[in-house]
Amino acid sequence: MKRSLAVAATFLIFQYAFSQDTAKLNELMNIYTTQYQFNGSALVVHHGKIILNKGYGLRHAADSSRNDPNSIFQVGSITKQFTSTVIMKLQEEKKLGVKDKLSKYFPGYPKGDSITIEQLLTHTSGIYSYTSDQAFMKNEVVKPSDRQKMMALFKDKPLLFSPGTKWDYSNSGYMLLGYIIEDVARMPYEKAVHKYIFQKAGMAHSGFDFTHLASPYKATGYFSLNKEGNTPSPIVDSSVSFSAGAIYATTGDLYKWFRAMQANAIISNASKEKAQTAVMNKYGYGWGIDSLAGKRTVGHSGGIHGFNSNMISVPEDSSTVILLANANTESLDKIMQGIHAILYNIPFDLPKEKTEITLPEEVLKQYAGIYDLSPQLIVHIRFEDGKLVGQPEGQGTIQLRAEKMDFFFLKEIQAEVTFTRNEKNEVISLTLHQDGRDITGKKR
Repeated sequence: MKRSLAVAATFLIFQYAFSQDTAKLNELMNIYTTQYQFNGSALVVHHGKIILNKGYGLRHAADSSRNDPNSIFQVGSITKQFTSTVIMKLQEEKKLGVKDKLSKYFPGYPKGDSITIEQLLTHTSGIYSYTSDQAFMKNEVVKPSDRQKMMALFKDKPLLFSPGTKWDYSNSGYMLLGYIIEDVARMPYEKAVHKYIFQKAGMAHSGFDFTHLASPYKATGYFSLNKEGNTPSPIVDSSVSFSAGAIYATTGDLYKWFRAMQANAIISNASKEKAQTAVMNKYGYGWGIDSLAGKRTVGHSGGIHGFNSNMISVPEDSSTVILLANANTESLDKIMQGIHAILYNIPFDLPKEKTEITLPEEVLKQYAGIYDLSPQLIVHIRFEDGKLVGQPEGQGTIQLRAEKMDFFFLKEIQAEVTFTRNEKNEVISLTLHQDGRDITGKKR
């Protein structure tokens, strides 16, 4: 009797702790949502128990429908986990080996005899990433493509370094993995993922051709979404993002993916451990590896037109955090840090909403000019329609909002700008504060 009471008391304590965490998580997510830094769905599992499973913000701005756990999002580069896992499954079936040379599958590929499948998996091949081609990314990504056209974007580019010596993120490497899967499995890449993963994990709401997905739960992607309005994004065609980033899913389906990997239901534990072991730059075979509270974490993030995603798991604790957003945001890392701080009792500060002040027009006009932050980052500051706007060359404009004299913040992205004056009170430079870095450029 006494033992039963003790067990009951312990259960109540855990229930109370989980409810406290849920309240804190809701508070955190609501703050980021009201500040237009998160719009999407979140699922948090700790010690095998779901403690948050909600949608935030709008699924479609046009009809004001709201996100919920059923919302379907493009997950971008989280796809790489799936591509890697199919490769490991095919290795278990002895249809390929990660030490195989690229030339075995693509005879005549430049320096293909010095590049391995493993190097494609770990971003150590040195192959140029086609997503670095700005003209292609701007004008061609919504159009269906094929293997020949995609490979033409990178095949004949010089290697960035000798294979295996350095690390550089390459979506092209993951495209090649998808093509290898097709040739070895003798089926389209998408069907291979369905066969080896989606069906086994029970991921009924996941797929590839987001453009033609007909579902009331399909979320619209936005480049920006806030109280001033919204800018819907075009959909990147799945033949373009392919095995590097074409999957769409729900938070619930990604949780099923986590559980299937935990149970070794897709590949063996030995294959999983190999894939989730860092080779270089905290990266394994399609998995980012790090630590949290002294425990190993595995995961991946993703970004594609109108969508951002992040999924980080602590296998030892049967815990995972899944964030899927349908409005481009740079805040997912900070949100993830906040969630983990709550789960693991790490001190953190809730984000504070900045207050915009009004500066006289004659003051705002003083900031106008061209600022050279680097050869690749030249920023034009202009006074337009009563507002101060900034525009990095080759990018869109964004409003700078004054928090105080000479100090501005950007609502759409996590960044701040400081202007510096000389002894004559003339504006002479701009400093961009973003991602923990400060970049200063002189005014021309």
